[in-house]
Amino acid sequence: MRKSHLLFTLTAYLSLALLYVPSLAVVIFSFNNSRYGLSWRGFTFAWYERLIENKYILDAAVNSLVVAFVSTAVATVLGTSLALGLHRVRFSHTLNWLFKLFINLPIVVPDIIMAVALTMAFSFFRSFSSLFDMGFFTLILSHVTFQISFVALIVRSRLATMDEEMELAASDLFATSLYRFRHFTLPLLSPSIIAGAMLAFTLSLDDFIISFFTHGPDSVTLPIFIYASLKRGITPEIHALSTVMLTSTVILVVALERLSRYVVRKSEAKVAREKERILEEAEKA
Repeated sequence: MRKSHLLFTLTAYLSLALLYVPSLAVVIFSFNNSRYGLSWRGFTFAWYERLIENKYILDAAVNSLVVAFVSTAVATVLGTSLALGLHRVRFSHTLNWLFKLFINLPIVVPDIIMAVALTMAFSFFRSFSSLFDMGFFTLILSHVTFQISFVALIVRSRLATMDEEMELAASDLFATSLYRFRHFTLPLLSPSIIAGAMLAFTLSLDDFIISFFTHGPDSVTLPIFIYASLKRGITPEIHALSTVMLTSTVILVVALERLSRYVVRKSEAKVAREKERILEEAEKA
């Protein structure tokens, strides 16, 4: 039994090493005072100073953030609406299966196929409107297409486990659908909506293949910039950029996780108050 426990422990540590050692190496070499090679030449912040002064990197960072924030906002609203619609509206077994298939397709289909399909679609629509010329609009739209599925799946999984008794009780007391949504559905869904938005935002910042096919000259993102830099050789400046991205992602995830906990506490308290009020109204009735 102890040998089995030791094997599981070693496997866990090995898995963690495979996950984090490459990232740790990138962080370490971002402080290396050597432009090329893996030999350690001393500690320096020079690459971070050059990173701040590099206009192209800063422009790519701004582009990545703009695309991520806008596409996440749109995908969160659409994905949540889609999940609510599929949960509330009763379809036939065949239609329900088809809707599930359509939601899962952007997740399981390889990125390269999605990228080619989107490129062909934009090329077709470009003959009708210049709005579909490769640039920010096509980049944001392509990100939204795969983000919606992730948000919808996370929100829908929460909807499947929600207790709807209080909503039904509120309906019996002639509460409007808007009131039920504001005071019951939305507070209970808010943690899953935040989780879906977090995932969508991370996927947008991370995406390379779809962005590479659908971006324009003025909408280069950080992953595309890093890929272009590989042709000239990886420098500590790229290591510094990767370290900043990694650190920013960790800080963002921790901050949003704290926010999610706070929202859960507030939502549960709000729903509990509404339950008490409805029960009191029901007793009076």
